[in-house]
Amino acid sequence: MALAPALSGTATEARRRARARRGVVGSRAFPYLLILPMLALEGALVIYPIIRGALFSLETDTGLGLDNYRTMLADPDFWRMIGHTLVFTLSVDVAILTIGLSLALLMNWSFRGRGLVRSLLTIPWAIPEVPVAITFVLMLDPSFGVFNAFLRLFPGVTENPQWLLDPVLAMVVVIAVTVWKGFPFYSLVLLSALQSVPDELYEAGRIDGAGRFALFCHITLPGIRDTLALLAVLAFIYSTQQFTLIWLITGGGPVDATTTLAPAIYMQAFRFYNFPYAGAIAVVGFVISAVATLVFVAAQRRVETSE
Repeated sequence: MALAPALSGTATEARRRARARRGVVGSRAFPYLLILPMLALEGALVIYPIIRGALFSLETDTGLGLDNYRTMLADPDFWRMIGHTLVFTLSVDVAILTIGLSLALLMNWSFRGRGLVRSLLTIPWAIPEVPVAITFVLMLDPSFGVFNAFLRLFPGVTENPQWLLDPVLAMVVVIAVTVWKGFPFYSLVLLSALQSVPDELYEAGRIDGAGRFALFCHITLPGIRDTLALLAVLAFIYSTQQFTLIWLITGGGPVDATTTLAPAIYMQAFRFYNFPYAGAIAVVGFVISAVATLVFVAAQRRVETSE
């Protein structure tokens, strides 16, 4: 009879330990359950289209193969499109980071009305791309566009430029509009990074006699280096995948002068109904973005190792 309470206590302790183990397992699994809807959404809208596009690129008249890639690599129009993509992407990347960093440095100063100016800077980012494209097309109209009206104020300007009919001017226009649309995001992120740099470093630099340029090179840039590198990759991907502004402003023209990867994929898929070839171009775009990301990660690790 004396063993009954002991056995009862042992059973109770075992049940308590079992509940504790289930609680630990449940607490570990709970975060994964929370992100399960997001993972399902990403799988349906991102991973599945990537896999489906890659499979499309392998479809041929006789089954599966690399015929689409052979045709693509032998097509001079494809290499011309790659050249346009590189010009557009690198120009947008450099311009958007330069303007974003310049405005972030300006917004980091203390002056009256700084909060209002910061709010106004977000307007381009907040406006959807379709109204932006329509507005700029109207402003660039050769007959009544406001840009030509301003240009005629300068001495020697007597003719209205055909902004969207000249290959060079058309590329300049889509680059400028893309930069105008995206710079607020990069400016605000860089502003946040600037505000995280300790003021004590600047005070120590001034005591040592460093000027503004020296402070910028030796304190500001190292302090925001990681953020700047990450934004460079994001800007590269943002410009590589840009479709709406290019398509609505120029349609990829004139004479395919502004046809980059995204408009080329759209034209092959929905104008020529050549889905396998469009899939091959999409795979190339994915590889370019993936390589840019891997280069960024490798460079970051190399810098961290050297430090």
